[in-house]
Amino acid sequence: MTAQSNLRDAGVPSRQIGGFITIVAATAALGGLLFGYDTGVISGALLFLKGAFGLTAQMQGVVTSAVLAGATVAAGFGGWLADRFGRRLVMLVLAVLFVVGALLSAIAGTVSALVAGRVLIGLCIGVVSFVAPLYIAEVAPPDRRGALVSLNQLAITIGILVSYVVDSAFADSGAWRWMLGLGAVPGMVLAGGMLVLPETPRWLIKQAREADARKVLLRTRSADQVDHEIQEIKADLLLEHQALGWKAFLVPAMRRPLTIGVGLAILQQITGINTVIYYAPTIFQSAGFETAKASILATAGVGLVNVLMTIVALKIIDRAGRRALLLTGTAGMAVSLAVFAAGYAFGGALPGFRWIAIASLMAYVGFFAIGLGPIFWLLISEIFPLGIRGRAMGAATIANWGFNLLVALTFLQLLQSAGPAATFLIYAALSVIGWFFAYRLVPETKGRTLEQIERFWVEGRPIKEW
Repeated sequence: MTAQSNLRDAGVPSRQIGGFITIVAATAALGGLLFGYDTGVISGALLFLKGAFGLTAQMQGVVTSAVLAGATVAAGFGGWLADRFGRRLVMLVLAVLFVVGALLSAIAGTVSALVAGRVLIGLCIGVVSFVAPLYIAEVAPPDRRGALVSLNQLAITIGILVSYVVDSAFADSGAWRWMLGLGAVPGMVLAGGMLVLPETPRWLIKQAREADARKVLLRTRSADQVDHEIQEIKADLLLEHQALGWKAFLVPAMRRPLTIGVGLAILQQITGINTVIYYAPTIFQSAGFETAKASILATAGVGLVNVLMTIVALKIIDRAGRRALLLTGTAGMAVSLAVFAAGYAFGGALPGFRWIAIASLMAYVGFFAIGLGPIFWLLISEIFPLGIRGRAMGAATIANWGFNLLVALTFLQLLQSAGPAATFLIYAALSVIGWFFAYRLVPETKGRTLEQIERFWVEGRPIKEW
């Protein structure tokens, strides 16, 4: 009898299985932390970069958007890379490139070099933003998938908060090189972790490596679940072999998940969240915080709310369900943005306006953190069939980063031309549209296996039957 069969017969204690799955998910979620840090750190660094390089308002937008441009381009190739080379190897290479990009940005002597380093980081973010949740979703058991995949979103918020804290720590000295360069540290940790983590069982079976897939499943499932899950994955692969490549997107059963995935990707951005992530210190300065230190500290408070509310979502997402949190969060975002806009319209001259600004932005970010923030990334890791999952997540991620880039490039111009009140009222109206989109189209996926979700699309089940 082999060691493998001994392990299967004896079974692995559930506590040991749970601990291993948590370690795997937490390590992969470091990709999310890098995502958060490298997108958030520019908000504070920009206050000093514009003086160090003599940046105009237009060039500030270019430096900020360099990451987004790289992410948008890479998202188009990330799905193919994940399907071709495997989730684990792609994550390992990305970790190394994150380190290189952070160091290049930190030692940049010209604007061109700085932009090049930021574009490289953006290329990495564009791929890791969906490979990390994809990896976790394919390793996690169905009853823990929501919480474990949402660890990636929690890591993003922690990365953003850490970037704000780092910005604040170096604000007095204006040491923007340290702000950008410290992003290399989590990249090194992720690289070390991915060297020892396993590949996902679904990808291994797809590569005709069933024995290796079984070994992974025996470490992440109870022994009596392994054979059943292998059969489910094989059945799913049979459907994949019947697919028509990119033409599979045109199959009627695939239109609904693709509409939902791309629609939520766009709504996550056009409702304005990254105007806060990228430009919060600038927003707070316009609201009455005069120094860079004060505005960055206020931004750190918003980042802390982001982390805490993501933890709340993490704890309740598999009980409350994806749909309920999405609807609640989107409604709260609309109300908070309306209050923020009203504060600018009617209370800008009041001494207490700065606190209205902080409170409403904290509420807005908090509602995002329990709704569109984690739910979008979780849903696109669940709703697409295995045969097109990598490419479909890539399509949704392209839309996400493309509209992220659009919002980042237009925000300052919109702020100057329309004013703060009208700008944030537009984002509030788009949040209302997002609520109706979710109410009409987004189904509940909690507790379903990935194979069950695919069958529901094929059967054309209406939302009320999910």
